[in-house]
Amino acid sequence: MSMPVPDWRNRAVDADTAVAPMRSATNVFVQGAAATPTPLIEALARRTDVEGVRLYHLHLQGPVPFIEPALAGRFRCVSLFTGANMRAAVNDGRADHVPIFLSEVPSLFAGGQVVLDAAIVQLSPPDRHGFCSLGTSVDTARAAVDHARLVIAEINERMPRTHGNTLVPFARIDRFVHTDRPLHDTPPEPETPEVARIAEQVAMLVRDGATLQMGIGAIPDAVLSRLGDRQDLGVHSEMFSDRLVDLVATGAVTNRRKRLFSNRIVTSFVAGTRRTFDFVDDNPLVEFHPCDRTNDPIAIQQNPGVTAINSALEVDLSGQICADSLGHRIVSGIGGQLDFMRGAARSPDGVPIIALPSTAKQGTISRIVPALTPGAGVVTSRGHVHWIVTEYGAVNLHGISLRERAERLIAIAHPDHRGELRQAAAHRR
Repeated sequence: MSMPVPDWRNRAVDADTAVAPMRSATNVFVQGAAATPTPLIEALARRTDVEGVRLYHLHLQGPVPFIEPALAGRFRCVSLFTGANMRAAVNDGRADHVPIFLSEVPSLFAGGQVVLDAAIVQLSPPDRHGFCSLGTSVDTARAAVDHARLVIAEINERMPRTHGNTLVPFARIDRFVHTDRPLHDTPPEPETPEVARIAEQVAMLVRDGATLQMGIGAIPDAVLSRLGDRQDLGVHSEMFSDRLVDLVATGAVTNRRKRLFSNRIVTSFVAGTRRTFDFVDDNPLVEFHPCDRTNDPIAIQQNPGVTAINSALEVDLSGQICADSLGHRIVSGIGGQLDFMRGAARSPDGVPIIALPSTAKQGTISRIVPALTPGAGVVTSRGHVHWIVTEYGAVNLHGISLRERAERLIAIAHPDHRGELRQAAAHRR
């Protein structure tokens, strides 16, 4: 049972003192996205008396100083989902990448496969009952805080207090710093004509009463901006950002038809600007849960009309989806794509969607290819694929033969590349 902690600010220490208990050859979790505890990881990187520290994390925002070559041997990042600021380190061999479903990451910590010596997190200030909140990123942080030996925190006055499975007793924190700084934000991307055409195709697949899952980026944002006339939409997603806040304001999102977490938006983390952070602050409409809950396909399928909107880097003519790498070069991670593709497929009237531009590099490279680039990872198999959408149309591959799949995919490829794709399909008979 937690109790009020009226003098908690007086117990704060500086960042270097907060990370002083860290030891060599230990496993440390670092919270990510908007909740990345930057002052603490910068202080940790200043430690010159440790070596062999393994840092487990999803995508981090802001500076990541421990990937600098000069710190090799002292720190080794183990990326469970690789963001832009980690790609060079992963692909140069200075950091590691783990391909894993987002729904299964918490079990690494809870099940003891990775024994955590410490968790470094960013929390909201304690409330009158003595509870802090994991704020904007519950995802894998819930399991980390519950199972790590030490909890080192940044308590930020601007971290929203969020509802759901987010509470951390103040007594659970071993050391903390006190800050009052903006969270790392992710402004909406500008909408290009190409993205607009893709969004229009995807929006046509979203029915009244659908339960939405969407990722981050220009395409999901553009889709959400075209759903203002829908009725009784629900949200059960691993994340959301600013455009969903706009859609709630129109009244299109009511969550009324959901069977699981009825009348509530469910998410694992949020990314966006202060608009999103203010929206989730002490808002009982929004519940945050760890990603083994939000991304459990059995839970996802309980809601009606789950419409999962995800992206890809390449699609081959058999329907295999690569979403995490360009050949051998890691770009992101498996994440929650297949969790939601499978959950949506098993949902009543569910619509699993992969949406992507037809080309890359100013139209010189087709994203619909005869075969995936050697080394590319298959995130969604051709047995799981359903709808593929580009700016040239939307096709459903489920239950369709390999020959027919090739024909349908070629029809939504960029016209400049359809000839070579037809030749490749003919060559394979």
